Amino acid sequence: MDIDNKKSPVVIALDIGTTKICAIAGYRTEFGKIELLGVGKVKSEGVSRGVVSNIDKTVKAIKEAISIAEVNAGKKFKKVNVGIAGQHIKSLQHHGLVVRKDANSEISKDDIDRLVNDMYKLVLPPGDKILHVIPQEFTVDNEQHITDPVGMSGVRLEANFHIITGQVSASKNIFKVVEKSGLEVANLTLEPIASASSVLADEEKEAGVVLVDIGGGTTDITIFKDGIIRHTAVIPFGGNVITSDIQEGLTVMKDQAEKLKVKFGSALAEEIVDNRLIVIPGFRGRDVKEVSEKNLARIIQARIEEIFEFVQWEINRSGYQNKLLAGMVLTGGGSLLKDIDLLAELQTAINTRLGQPTEHLAHGYNEELTSPIYSTGIGLLIHAIKQGNFDNDTEEIKKKVELAVDSEESKGEEIGNESQTTNSKKTHKWLNKVFSYTKEFFESTPDSEF
Repeated sequence: MDIDNKKSPVVIALDIGTTKICAIAGYRTEFGKIELLGVGKVKSEGVSRGVVSNIDKTVKAIKEAISIAEVNAGKKFKKVNVGIAGQHIKSLQHHGLVVRKDANSEISKDDIDRLVNDMYKLVLPPGDKILHVIPQEFTVDNEQHITDPVGMSGVRLEANFHIITGQVSASKNIFKVVEKSGLEVANLTLEPIASASSVLADEEKEAGVVLVDIGGGTTDITIFKDGIIRHTAVIPFGGNVITSDIQEGLTVMKDQAEKLKVKFGSALAEEIVDNRLIVIPGFRGRDVKEVSEKNLARIIQARIEEIFEFVQWEINRSGYQNKLLAGMVLTGGGSLLKDIDLLAELQTAINTRLGQPTEHLAHGYNEELTSPIYSTGIGLLIHAIKQGNFDNDTEEIKKKVELAVDSEESKGEEIGNESQTTNSKKTHKWLNKVFSYTKEFFESTPDSEF
């Protein structure tokens, strides 16, 4: 991220995922790093494979996530930067050309904007719309492989474009759930592009890298070379399919399958030396079930291998299979599986590392935020700040929160002095914390991204 010695306003991003809905608020410091102020994460129930399938459930989850982030950030937001994903996302390559009237005048940003805007006029299959138009290389009067033609002179300005499309209905539903939550969409960004902003270094994008974001419902693939997005694809498999495989293969309940995957799951069966037996409680008084760790790993490995077969196919289709000097980076909740990086290397013969969303964060962030499950949310925030999508209508809500606490407490017995009131507030907050921790402990909550 470029350092511009200027602090940005506070913005908020919303990741509407298959297994979680996450709202993250923050700003860019004067040193060019991202300072996170508030994070709200709740379980997602109205989203299937990255697409909104139940409006009311999604609206409820969005309101809850935004509310938590607003209280933590001390700001009330009216505009939100949202991500879009799902198996309906497609990409295509196209060539554009504009002929300039004056050969002696310099090529300006307006000329490039004209070329980009022409791409939005492409005829697409019914129900599809263009989400992003990404220039690849420019050509000025037969001078090829130009990355930035601004300032050059010439008559013919040409460019190759990578165009990303999605279903109109999917984006309309995202706008609908955000508006029903009392907010306005400031910007709609493809989630794989956002994830890349948070986990990839500029050097990796320049050298050539493939980012594989394994989410709950889908696996997103983005290929970079020379600092430019060269290929994008979405595989309709993710962590939820692995859970379903465990559920059917071992004949256990869904929440038990999720816990088996998260606590004992491994992507590589041959790496398991101590083949421990995992005991699962029987259903309503029935006998306990014993599962070997190796058998569990075999079920997981079969599905992960299938995912990486698709990844390899997409890499080959892009034509960049021998140009990825920086290898492969895995992120998303699915990348938390033990030995998944080893399996990826064995299957694709590409050097692999795990990507954490800390590349552009300022120091002092919560350790929990280093998890790959936050890659998309933090990436959306970074992308929104880079694009300048600021919400100038934010207002302080700290006083409102304090007034709400005071009014709650005034309903109880009168407290004689100021110190007692302060103690009451602290106790109130402390009890709330204990209640939330206890609730989380006893609820059978699945892993946030799988």
